[in-house]
Amino acid sequence: MPDRRPRHPAPTQWALCAMLLIAAAGCSRQQAGPGKAVGPETIGVITAEAKIQQLGVEIEAVGTARANESVEVTSKASNTVTAIRFEEGDRVRKGAVLVELDGAEARASLAEAEAALAESQNNFKRSRDLYTQQALSVSQLDLIEATLKGNQARVDVAKARLADTIIRASFDGKTGFRRVSVGSLVSPGTVITTLDDTSLIKLDFTVAETYLYALDKNLPVTASTAGLPGREFNGKVSQIDSRVDPVSRSIAVRAELPNPKGELRPGMFMTVKLQGEVSPALVVPESAIVPEQGRVFVFVVENGEATRREVKLGKRRPGLVEIVEGLKEHERVVIEGTQNLRDGGPVREQGQQSQAQAEQKTSS
Repeated sequence: MPDRRPRHPAPTQWALCAMLLIAAAGCSRQQAGPGKAVGPETIGVITAEAKIQQLGVEIEAVGTARANESVEVTSKASNTVTAIRFEEGDRVRKGAVLVELDGAEARASLAEAEAALAESQNNFKRSRDLYTQQALSVSQLDLIEATLKGNQARVDVAKARLADTIIRASFDGKTGFRRVSVGSLVSPGTVITTLDDTSLIKLDFTVAETYLYALDKNLPVTASTAGLPGREFNGKVSQIDSRVDPVSRSIAVRAELPNPKGELRPGMFMTVKLQGEVSPALVVPESAIVPEQGRVFVFVVENGEATRREVKLGKRRPGLVEIVEGLKEHERVVIEGTQNLRDGGPVREQGQQSQAQAEQKTSS
């Protein structure tokens, strides 16, 4: 019968296995080096240098364009239109005649008042002579003088009513659509046409109260509108409201934009950009910022290591952010690869990005 007992390796086989294990351990120690442990992996990063730049607060908002002066031309009294002296879209000067109304009744009233005034003037002259001769009392002279003044007032009223039959332009501007025709009966409040002075456009918009510190009169603004693509209009802040809206926590601002060619129209929806006061600031690309639990950090590369450093931020611009505290000029910060970094870990710089490239990358 065959022998079924387990066979054990010969002593020479045991010795060979032990030698192989010892050799493998020696090789491992030789690769790690005597007395050295295997270190953390070196991470490749892209860095950017912190630099001083002229930086100002940039505010973007949307608003509505309004004419410098705007009015609806109406009549003060019910009357009939006898003549129209303007064309739709005309540019008219202040005082130009726009519409004539029926003035026959007003002229008759004026003639009547002037006749009464002439009689009162003659009566007053005669009464004054009689008073000097003591043939007339003071009270009688006063009554005659009062009548004279009343008739003078009636003449002034009649002249005013006659003047109201001629409707004139109250300022230089451009007329709108004509709403009446010759022979139309107009009443007080009936719109005859519109008159707009668009040589200067007022742009009204709101800004968050957090930017209140940056707002000031004469602050430069740049505005654009979808109706005029590729065009920008420059102006300045003319007024800042005295109150902050308690609901929206915003403040109303008005800017003035010169409009000599009349390209801008009242009612346009416009985008406006404000450039705050420019001052030197230490800036880095926005991609270098690492927020964590309400705090902000950057990784600074020095001597092949990445050191995590807490910083305080200031003003922002697309692609760039100001460092108020925690960083010095010319220090290099990691902008790509921060997700794999640990404080004090080894890094290898694979390239540097300029701030201009950071801004261009953000805008694109």
